[in-house]
Amino acid sequence: MPLRITALTDPEETSAARRLAWLATGPDGSPAGYAFLRLFTKEGQRHLAELDVQVHPAERRAGAGTLLLEAAVEAARQDGRRTVVAQAPAESPGAAFLTAGGFRVALTLTYARLPLADADLPELTAATEKPHPGYRLTAWEGMVPDELADTYAASRRAMDDMPMGAVDYGTVVWDVDRIRAAADAVSARGDILHTVAAVDSSDGTVTGFTELVVPGDGTGDAQHYGTAVLPEHRGHGLARWMKAASIVAARERHPHLGGLLTDTADNNPHMRRVNDDLGYLPTHTAHEYQLAL
Repeated sequence: MPLRITALTDPEETSAARRLAWLATGPDGSPAGYAFLRLFTKEGQRHLAELDVQVHPAERRAGAGTLLLEAAVEAARQDGRRTVVAQAPAESPGAAFLTAGGFRVALTLTYARLPLADADLPELTAATEKPHPGYRLTAWEGMVPDELADTYAASRRAMDDMPMGAVDYGTVVWDVDRIRAAADAVSARGDILHTVAAVDSSDGTVTGFTELVVPGDGTGDAQHYGTAVLPEHRGHGLARWMKAASIVAARERHPHLGGLLTDTADNNPHMRRVNDDLGYLPTHTAHEYQLAL
C-alpha cells in the first residue's frame, strides 16, 4: 500500500489568514508527516501563501515530503496565489528539501538570544533613563490603550520599508481592528504581549514601538516581535531606547524568564547593531525560501 495524502479540516482561521492542512500516512496507516499552508486574506497580501512541511526523521526519503509539497503548492496555485514562502535553518535537511522543490533563498535571518542572567541591568536601566529630547516612553500589556490606538495603528507603517531581501511579502495594512485581533490571538494562547512605544512629546502620537511576547507562566524564553520607528523619527536612537526598556521590564516583571529571542534580516545592519549593543548573542541562521507560481 503506497503513501497516502489526506486533506484535513483545519479550524484555525484568523482575521488575517486561513489554513489548509494535509496528513501523510504510511502503508500501515501510521502518520509520516504533515503540511500546513497559510493563505493570507488581508488586502496587500492576498497573493501570498506560507508553507510548513514536516516529515518524521524515520520516514524521510520515502516520498512523503514530496507528496505533501505537491499537494500544498497545487492548492496555492488553485487559490490564485503567486508566491509561496517557507523557512528552514541553513544547511538543514529542510533547506535541501526546499531547494530540490524549486524554492530559492530570498532572505537570510540571524537568530539571537539575550540570556537575562547575563544582562547588564544597571547599564540597560541607565540607557532607558537617558533623555531623548522631544520623546517619551510608554508601555502596556495586551491591547493598546484607547487614547493611543489610532496613532499606534498608524505607526505600523514603520514596518513597510523593513529590509526583507527579495521576499514578496506584499504590504501589511494595519488598522485598530487588526491590532486588536493580534493582541487577542496572543492572549488566547495564554501568552502576554508587552509593548514599549516612543511617543512624540509635542502631540502625543506614537512614533515607534517594540513588542515582546512572554510565555504565560513567565518561564522559558520570550520572543521579540516587531521593532520599528517611523522614517521621519529615525536617527534619534529610539529603537535601542525602546528595546532596552523592554528588556528591563521583562527582567523586573518576569524574574524567572531565561532569555529573550529575536531574529533580524542580514540586510538590516541597523537592527543587528542594536541587538549586538544590547547583548544579544547569535544562535543560528535560517533562510526564507520563495517559490514563484
